[in-house]
Amino acid sequence: MPIQTVITKGKVPVKIYTDTIEPEAYRQLLKLSELPFIHSHIAVMPDVHAGKGATVGSVIPTAGAIIPAAVGVDIGCGMNALRLSIKAKDLPDNLRSLRLFIEAAIPVGFNQHKKDVAKPSTVTGLAVGLHSILGKHPKINTMQKKPYQTWVRQLGTLGGGNHFIELCLDENDDVWVMLHSGSRGIGNVMGEYFIALAKKDMGRHLINLPDKDLAYFSEGAAYYDDYLEAVAWAQDYALINRREMMQLVCEALRKKLPKFGITKEAINCHHNYVSRENHFGASVWITRKGAISAAEGELGIIPGSMGAKSYIVRGKGNPQSFCSCSHGAGRVMSRSAAKKQFDSDNVEAQTKGVECRKDSGVVDEIPAAYKDIDQVMAHQHDLVEVVHTLRQVLCIKG
Repeated sequence: MPIQTVITKGKVPVKIYTDTIEPEAYRQLLKLSELPFIHSHIAVMPDVHAGKGATVGSVIPTAGAIIPAAVGVDIGCGMNALRLSIKAKDLPDNLRSLRLFIEAAIPVGFNQHKKDVAKPSTVTGLAVGLHSILGKHPKINTMQKKPYQTWVRQLGTLGGGNHFIELCLDENDDVWVMLHSGSRGIGNVMGEYFIALAKKDMGRHLINLPDKDLAYFSEGAAYYDDYLEAVAWAQDYALINRREMMQLVCEALRKKLPKFGITKEAINCHHNYVSRENHFGASVWITRKGAISAAEGELGIIPGSMGAKSYIVRGKGNPQSFCSCSHGAGRVMSRSAAKKQFDSDNVEAQTKGVECRKDSGVVDEIPAAYKDIDQVMAHQHDLVEVVHTLRQVLCIKG
């Protein structure tokens, strides 16, 4: 579908690819549209919902400024998907032992590896860039316990919240591995640090902002380049983290599945990040908060909730969306509200046929807390075409 809703009360239009938007998300977008450095318009994907700092599902083009809270604290969060050479028939009838085996190989939640698992060359490459950042902002190093050990040993780990590892089947019964994670503790620390620094740096000018969370660094200002350096590093870390995790998942599957093999079809994409791009006649910063790049011909991943369908898509390069599409289904209910309304019995009922945790610890991730992924996909017909439709058979949550 084309753009469904347009907000015109700010300095630039807000073009929304759905006709349903919650009041808080509407208010956030209106405040965002009042900033003086937004280029052309703001594009909003059909999985839109209110977020911390800025609206999830928003694509924000900025000229001469960058907003740390719009990127958020899960810098570089994104997806990795890999099609295997095995079929559904090659999987065991009972997937529980396979789930537990993968969980033993991949630390989840706040856990990390007990020893370094990434190659020394990988760690060294990241350490060089981090050393440059910490040289200018040593406080980042004091915001975590055992900071060096933490970021090194969190490479190849899942984290918590909505992060996941899944086995899925496509329309041809091919098996896919799909995972969702970001820059872990170090990315969170960097995000929090620079969000606070932007507010402090703006000082008395903060009072003139429509929302203090929209504090920004102007091009040429003291910390503008420093933030861009840090966010680029965190995005690289997130990409490497997913790559390391995928390798560990594949190693585990190879031990358990005799016919295991990998195809060349692999996708790795961010959905909380910033990049320099050309749109509507200008080179601008594009911040995608809960959105992925959908340039013409580009492959991407749009996951549903656990127990729902997910999609491998090909971008159509729609200029009005800044060549973007949704990053998933999007929440319709906060985590606290989901915990109040549902229990583990509801989780079990809604994830029938999927091998996953069904206890009270994952109630906040229950499928009913998310939008209908098929409806989300219908609203972005102008943005992407579906290449593969996946259904989950195994899901690991942090």
